[in-house]
Amino acid sequence: MVYERMYEARFVNRPNRFIANVLLDGQPVVCHVKNTGRCKELLVPGATVYIQKAVSPGRRTPYDLIAVRKGERLINMDSQAPNAVLGEWLRAGHLLPDPVLVRGEAVRGASRLDFYVESAQRRAWIEVKGVTLEEDGHALFPDAPTQRGIKHLEELETCVRDGFEAYAVFVVQMEGVVDFAPNRRTHPAFGDALVHAAQNGVQILALDCTVTPESLQIRSRVPVELEEPQT
Repeated sequence: MVYERMYEARFVNRPNRFIANVLLDGQPVVCHVKNTGRCKELLVPGATVYIQKAVSPGRRTPYDLIAVRKGERLINMDSQAPNAVLGEWLRAGHLLPDPVLVRGEAVRGASRLDFYVESAQRRAWIEVKGVTLEEDGHALFPDAPTQRGIKHLEELETCVRDGFEAYAVFVVQMEGVVDFAPNRRTHPAFGDALVHAAQNGVQILALDCTVTPESLQIRSRVPVELEEPQT
C-alpha cells in the first residue's frame, strides 16, 4: 500500500476524534484523523506525524493524518489501511494458496465480514482489526471497549459451525513487536470472547507491518498470547 503527497509535520492537539491540529513548516494546518480510536499514547504534543495532502479541492481538512512516531517506532494510524494491506496479502495467496476469489465487505446472512476467500478446496471468512496500541513491545487490542468486536468474533464462530474456516486477523500497524494479546485491562470481555472463539475453531492471527511514511506492507506473523479467563 503506497501513499502519495506525504509531508512531515508536528502534532499540536486533537480537539475531537476526527480533527487534529498540526504544524507544517511552522504553519498551522487542520487534518482529518483517519482513526477514531483514542490513540492518546500516540498523539502527544510535539510528536512527529506524517500527513497526506487531500486530492479533493475545497475540503475543510486539506490533509489526512496517516502515521506518527512513538520514540523510534513509526506507527501507521490509518484505520482503512489494515483491510487494504490484508487484501493484498490474501490475493498473493499467503493465507489460502492460489485463491480463486477474494471478496471484501462480504455479506453473510444479516452480517457483514471483512473478507470471504475461496481456493480450489477451501473457503474462509475473515474479520480484520487494526492494532496501533503498543506497550513495552507488546501489541494490544482494543484501545477502547468494543462490543462490535465481540459480535464479529461470535459471527466467526458461526462460520466454523457451518463448515467454513474462520480467521480473526489483527494487523499490527508497526514493525518488530514481541507478541500480540487482547487488552484485558481495557475490555476484559473482548479478551474472554477471543479465547472462546479460539477454543471453538476460529484461528487467531497477528501480522506486523513494514511501515514508512509513504507505505504499509504486511511483514510477518507475530506470536499471539491468549490468557484464559479469570475464574
